[in-house]
Amino acid sequence: MASRTYADAVAALNTLQTNFAIVDAIRNSGKGMNKNSIPEMVEWCRRIGYEPSDFNRLNAIHIAGTKGKGSTSAFISSMLGQYRFPSTRKPERPLLRKIGLYTSPHLRYVRERIQINNQPLSEEAFARYFFETWDRLEEAARAKGEPPDTTAKPGYFRFLTLMAYHTYMSEGVDTAITECGIGGEYDSTNVLVKPTVTGITSLGIDHTAMLGNTVEEIAWHKGGIMKASAPCFTAPQPPAAIEVLQKRADEVPTKLHVVGRNPLLEDVKLGLAADFQKINASLAVAIADAHLVALGQEDPKRHDDMLPPEFIRGLEEVRWSGRCETRREKNIAWHIDGGHTLESIEVAGSWFASQIPPIRSRKRTRILLFNQQTRDANALAKALHRTLASALQNEQPFTHAVFCTNMTFREEGYRPDLMSMNTSAAAAEKLDVQRGLAETWRGIDPQTIVEVKLSIEEAVGWCKDVAGVEKGDAEGEVMVLVTGSVHLVGGFLEVLETGKSLDRGHVSSGNFALNMQKDSTFFSTKISCLAHAVKCIVHSTQWSQSLPCPTPS
Repeated sequence: MASRTYADAVAALNTLQTNFAIVDAIRNSGKGMNKNSIPEMVEWCRRIGYEPSDFNRLNAIHIAGTKGKGSTSAFISSMLGQYRFPSTRKPERPLLRKIGLYTSPHLRYVRERIQINNQPLSEEAFARYFFETWDRLEEAARAKGEPPDTTAKPGYFRFLTLMAYHTYMSEGVDTAITECGIGGEYDSTNVLVKPTVTGITSLGIDHTAMLGNTVEEIAWHKGGIMKASAPCFTAPQPPAAIEVLQKRADEVPTKLHVVGRNPLLEDVKLGLAADFQKINASLAVAIADAHLVALGQEDPKRHDDMLPPEFIRGLEEVRWSGRCETRREKNIAWHIDGGHTLESIEVAGSWFASQIPPIRSRKRTRILLFNQQTRDANALAKALHRTLASALQNEQPFTHAVFCTNMTFREEGYRPDLMSMNTSAAAAEKLDVQRGLAETWRGIDPQTIVEVKLSIEEAVGWCKDVAGVEKGDAEGEVMVLVTGSVHLVGGFLEVLETGKSLDRGHVSSGNFALNMQKDSTFFSTKISCLAHAVKCIVHSTQWSQSLPCPTPS
C-alpha cells in the first residue's frame, strides 16, 4: 500500500466490515456469541507481538454493561486525568502520566475510539499505529504461508481492539480504561489478564441474538470480565441480575460491590447533563477510587465523607458528545442523545421533557428527528411518545416529526468514517423503515406534521425551515430532539459542524443506491473480503463486533 494517510487507514479498515447479508445470516442463526473468540483473540495478539500478560503494564480498568458504559468510562478518564497535573503530585508515589480510553462506537471520526489523556489520536498517530498493526498481521500470515489479504486480519472491532492495545503499549500508557464492545465473557477486549478493577454499568435487554433474551443471561455475559486480581463494582441492577453477578463473583472469586447513588454528588454540577448520569458518576467514583488505591495513589483508609478535589474537577469538566447534549443556534435548540434501546430511549425522552420550560401559555413548536435502522424502530418510537406524553401530562410531545436514513449527505453519501454495512441497503433505498415509522407516528398522534427524508442533511434542513417559519416562544426558539441511533447522532453532528443542510424535495432512491456504492470499500467484491465474511459465518464470529457501531454507550 503506497499511500499511508489517515484516509487510507479508514478505507483499509472499512474492508474489514461484515456486509449486511452475512450479519443477517448470523443474527438469524441463533448461534449467539463465538465461544472461541478469546483463544482466537489471543492468537491475533500473538501475531502482532504480544502475550495477554504484556497488557498488565497498562493497569487496565475494564467496563461492561448495557447502558452508560461510555459515560462511566468518560467520567473515570476525566477524574484520573486530574492526577496528571503538578498540583496533585505526591513525590513518594507513582504519578499518572498517560491515560488511555478505548470506547465504542465513534460519532464522527473512528479515531475518537482510541484516546490518550482525553484526546482522540491525531490523524497521523492513528495512521501510524493502524499500519503498524496491519503490517504485523500480514507479516505473520506470510510467515505461516497464508495469504496477506483481509483473511489475515480480524474483523473491524477486533482489529481496532488490537490496534488500541498496540497503541497504548507503544505510547507507554500507564492506565487504560477499556470499554467492552458486546457482552463481556466472549468480548474481544476480554484478553486482559490482570485489570486493577472491573465495572458493570446498568443492564438492560439489547443484542439479544448474541447475549440472550433475559437479564439473567445478559448479566452472565457481562460478569465474564471479572478477574480474581480485581474488585468488581456494579450499578444497581434487578435482583435476578445481581444474583447472577454475585454467583459469577463467587466463582472467580472476587468481591462484588453494588454502588448506589452517591450523596456526595448531589451538589456537584456534572459535565454530562441529565439526572440519571448521577448513577454513572457514582459508579465511576467508586471505580476510580479503587484504581488509585491499587496504584498506591490514595490511602485505602481515608475518610469517605468528601470527594477529592481532583474527582470534583473531573466530574465537572467531563465532556461526552452526543449524550444528553444541547447545542443552540438561531431559532433552534438541538437536544441530542444517541439512545437506541427501549430503556435508553425512555431515558432520553425523560431528559428532553425536563428541558421543556414549565410555563407554556401557548402551543410550542417541538420537532422529533429520528432514525433507527436495525432494531424494532416502531417500538422505540412508541416508547418515546409514551414517555414524553406522560411527562408532559398528555400534552402533544411533538408538533413535527421527521424520519430519515443514516446517510449523511444527499450528494456525497457517507463520509468514510461513518460508513456502515450493518443495515440493508435495499430497505434503506426504499425508505421502508422510515415510511413505517411515519405511519406509526401518525397513528399515535394524527396531529403531528410528519415528513420522511432520505438523508440526515435534508432532515436537518427541514427542521431549520420549520424553525425559521414557526416560532416556539417569545425568543423564537424551537426545540428539536435528535435520537434513536448513534449513527444518526454522528451523522447529525457531521452535518451541523460542517454547516451543510438542505431541503430540496425528494431525491430519487436511485441516487441513494449510487451513493451507497460510490466507494469500493463499502461494497467490496474482492474474493478476499468474501472469504472473510464466510469465515465469520462458519465460526460464528462476533459479527456485531465487525461493525463500526457495535454497542450503545
